[in-house]
Amino acid sequence: MTAFNRRDLGLLVLRVGTGAVLAAHGTQKLLGWFGGGGIEGTTKAMEAMGFHPGRESAVAAGLGEAGGGLMLALGLATPAAGAAAAGAMAGAVAVHYPAGFFAMGGGYEYPAFLGFTAAAIGVTGAGRLSLDHATHHVLDRPWVVATAFLGTALAAAAVVNRRAEAISAPAPDEPAPAAPAAAGSATEEPEPEHGNARETEN
Repeated sequence: MTAFNRRDLGLLVLRVGTGAVLAAHGTQKLLGWFGGGGIEGTTKAMEAMGFHPGRESAVAAGLGEAGGGLMLALGLATPAAGAAAAGAMAGAVAVHYPAGFFAMGGGYEYPAFLGFTAAAIGVTGAGRLSLDHATHHVLDRPWVVATAFLGTALAAAAVVNRRAEAISAPAPDEPAPAAPAAAGSATEEPEPEHGNARETEN
């Protein structure tokens, strides 16, 4: 009897493939690898997309992708890794959402797929070909799953809502629309009188 089965092997392939893609995107943001903008370029991009503060948002997104991806590939603290990666992808989905679903039109298909895959691995577990299994699932308990996904969901919702408020708010140098003048206000020019008092006497 082998120590692992096809399910474990399939989870290993899925974890390594998904984790590698996520980690590559994360290192683009953090380190500028693979043609990425690094932390400075990512900070500017985050601010342009409405995420404030930009630098902290760039670091959080990069760590969620790079750290979460690496931990998924290793099968270490898999629930936390899957939740972190899914949370980072939730922010990307919010950015691409106005363009619709399909990636060919700039939509959110790709980050949504990565996020759901990472979340599914986090909920399912890494299998026996993982560091979680080697460490007797110390970081893969049911309470870790619940805590990781609940915390990430709340944090992602707060970030996405704050971005939505930021992009809907008027620019600081944009003048506020003038209020319409009330009828009969003091600023109205008085109408000229038709005739003077002498004409009236006549």
